[in-house]
Amino acid sequence: MSPSIDSAKCVLVTGATSGIGRALALAIAALPSRPRVVGVGRRKDRLEGLKEAGIEAEEFDIDTDRTSTQLFVETMVQKYPDIDTIILGAGIQREFNFKKEVDLEKIATEMHVNYMAVVTMISLFMPHLLAKAATGQPCIIAPITSGLAYVSAVWVPNYSASKAALHSFCNSLRVQLEDTGISVIEISPPLVESELHDVEGTTEALSKFWVPLGVYTKDTIEGLQRGDNVVCSGMAKMAYEKFEQPKEQIISDMAKRTINRK
Repeated sequence: MSPSIDSAKCVLVTGATSGIGRALALAIAALPSRPRVVGVGRRKDRLEGLKEAGIEAEEFDIDTDRTSTQLFVETMVQKYPDIDTIILGAGIQREFNFKKEVDLEKIATEMHVNYMAVVTMISLFMPHLLAKAATGQPCIIAPITSGLAYVSAVWVPNYSASKAALHSFCNSLRVQLEDTGISVIEISPPLVESELHDVEGTTEALSKFWVPLGVYTKDTIEGLQRGDNVVCSGMAKMAYEKFEQPKEQIISDMAKRTINRK
């Protein structure tokens, strides 16, 4: 089990201007423990709405280069030195049909936003979090993946692959950091009410099946408060428990054997 979100003093949330990211930022700010919440997003008008709700708001588009991300992280650490939790929720979803012409630039952008940008930000925040954890303050890294990381959706093959990569990364990172005081909590949503699908025009069709955002947010906050290593619900939970949960002990055992050989 990981530490509870209730122990957090300052939480930074990317993708906080819409959907799950925004809902979690608002819900965490409303916890009885009253952590400071920093909402990060690229849409200025939405950031103003966060400020009105009492959340610190910072403009940043994670679809950028490493130098710009490093400058952003350095700025955040200087401005909010109490950051002990990062929730990485920014993401995009595109449909691709490989029987037709595929835009490889869109493929690369989707993989960058959903995976490489997340790994980059985690890496750049790591020295700060390690130092914070060394003082005894529990720290949390919480990437948002997807139930599609476990069972892919054929109409969004690259999105599914990017989330599967992030899920695998979370498994490894959790074991690497288990003696540091930094916990890795994977937030894995099922199909949830969101603007994520607007670009492809599938929102109306998917709205017949998705979990209402309010219901999902409540379930997820409860999981974060319990300190679950993987916070999931609905179909994502069913897929995780059937296909992925059994692997966790194997991953841990493999890591121990590897370390013992060194």
